Amino acid sequence: MAVLTGGVYSGMEISRQDTPDAFNASGEIKPCALLGVEADDAAGPLLHSSRMFVVVRFYERSGYTAIDVALERIYALLHRQRVSGEGVFEIRHTGDVRDMRDAVLDCAMAMSRYQVMRYRG
Repeated sequence: MAVLTGGVYSGMEISRQDTPDAFNASGEIKPCALLGVEADDAAGPLLHSSRMFVVVRFYERSGYTAIDVALERIYALLHRQRVSGEGVFEIRHTGDVRDMRDAVLDCAMAMSRYQVMRYRG
């Protein structure tokens, strides 16, 4: 995604130590995203199916221009999709939280949450 010039990461946090490419030469955050699994529990129609919640956090130095574009693009890519061969029945968007601030990084932030129904067999 060209709009997320700072990259897309998985894990626990965006930091200058762990994700240096997410920052410019002045140490300011570039538009980027962080994917993380929030929960994974037994649910669904099958004995070995589960419901996993994935959260995508978006960051931008100021304003929400890149964040808003990225939120809509991720939605278009993921909502109501099936991942062939991975045991995923369906990915469903469950909500966004927009217009937030990350106090530690001192930047704009938003979150998008998805439910992934999958077979764990």
